[in-house]
Amino acid sequence: MMFTKRLRDGVRRGDITCSVRIWKSPRVKTGGRYRMEEGEIEVDSVESIGFPDITPELARESGFLGVLDLLKVAKHGSGEKIYLVRFHYIPPPRSKPRA
Repeated sequence: MMFTKRLRDGVRRGDITCSVRIWKSPRVKTGGRYRMEEGEIEVDSVESIGFPDITPELARESGFLGVLDLLKVAKHGSGEKIYLVRFHYIPPPRSKPRA
């Protein structure tokens, strides 16, 4: 799962823990881990939702200013189904200091 550059710090801090995606079918699965530039995200849930479910609160929770801001980024390809993906960030493993 890719995130726009402006959202990545919020994902790493744990401020952003969900994403609305418009796909033909789910591109991620619950329990799956997906690489970021640093660390990974692990998907906690994927649920199908409708346009009325995309509220200003959900848009802000996803790291956007509002619904229109979210919708500009959410569509991927020719998909028309809306999915709410909840996830958590897993930081990269710390390297052990050499003895």
